[in-house]
Amino acid sequence: MKYLLLIIAFCLFSCQRDKNTPISNEENPPKLIKDVSLIVLGNVQDAGAPQIGCDKDCCADLFNNPDASKKVTALGIYDQENGKSFLFEASPNINTQTKLLKRYTQRESELPDGIFITHAHIGHYAGLMFLGKEAMNATNVPVYAMPKLKGFIENNGPWEQLINNSNIKIEALHQKDTIEITSNLSVIPFTVPHRDEYSETVGYTIIGPKKKVLFIPDIDKWQKWDTDIIDEIKKVDYAFLDATFFDAEEINNRDISEIPHPFVIESMDLFKNLKTSEKKKIHFIHFNHTNPLLNKESEQTKEVLKSGYNIARLNNTLAL
Repeated sequence: MKYLLLIIAFCLFSCQRDKNTPISNEENPPKLIKDVSLIVLGNVQDAGAPQIGCDKDCCADLFNNPDASKKVTALGIYDQENGKSFLFEASPNINTQTKLLKRYTQRESELPDGIFITHAHIGHYAGLMFLGKEAMNATNVPVYAMPKLKGFIENNGPWEQLINNSNIKIEALHQKDTIEITSNLSVIPFTVPHRDEYSETVGYTIIGPKKKVLFIPDIDKWQKWDTDIIDEIKKVDYAFLDATFFDAEEINNRDISEIPHPFVIESMDLFKNLKTSEKKKIHFIHFNHTNPLLNKESEQTKEVLKSGYNIARLNNTLAL
């Protein structure tokens, strides 16, 4: 009996400790910004950091000392007046990202009121699997998707099982159509060029009551887009842009034609003539595990910040 009581006491202590232990080893989610706000829930490329099979210095220590702040790219949006929250991207880190969003918003719900997905690459939609029977067994979570992505989820296992079991329900999006998700928030999807094996790839314009956000975590070279990125930056207040690779040197073992993201050095050169106020809108995001911008102390980080740009970090918040 004495041992049973000791075990129960230990379990209660452990549960309480786990409840209060930060799920990021940086800082707890910041104080809630009132009205409508955005919180960065991750900034790493699809495969995370450390990346499976990586023997480079960028990952060596992370296998022994995991860094909880290195989560795959996602944004959270919260409308306090309407009590609604939304997740942009269903990453493989959705378990901790939904918890971060819950703690930030101080809501009771474990899940947001909707999930917007950009495309069918693993870092952007694979987190949906945790809404299924084997995990949370969620009920009718709205998942916003463009036509090709919608068809992919509806007609391919295991994703179709999420629909058949009413774990999720697909909300159809259409090119450049504005969808009002609350009285204070609207979203506009738009296609961008990328590797579209299973779905189209989109970016989003997120419109709050006072501010607009451009979110393009994945795109091929800016020159391949039929839209001028500089013009788009001028139309918004914040721009979260693809910064997968800093330069070509970090992926000298891969065929760059197979992964044609805009290098950060290319983007900075393209944006170099922007006014300081326009550069400050730009928040680079979606860093490959090799990208030196993941290191807050790297010379490349200092260069980007000195040039007037921002680097998206976990728990960054912005008022919308």
